[in-house]
Amino acid sequence: MRRDLDAFFARLVPDGDPLFVHTAEGDDDMAAHIRTALTAVNLSLPLRSGELALGTWQGIYLWEHRTQPHSRRVALHFIGE
Repeated sequence: MRRDLDAFFARLVPDGDPLFVHTAEGDDDMAAHIRTALTAVNLSLPLRSGELALGTWQGIYLWEHRTQPHSRRVALHFIGE
């Protein structure tokens, strides 16, 4: 599944597209901004008895849209009991 998503977004928003003027950090710069705008940037996860309540075929992916290594932070907010 991840390979298919990568292939789709590479075709939809290709790195180095001559349409993009914003290339300050490389060919993947503006493409990464657009891919981020098209994908979810936050997520709510159900918990049941302290365990993730996901379905059999569900998964969680942190998808980096840049080709160059970057440091990222994940913020967690717990609401409820």
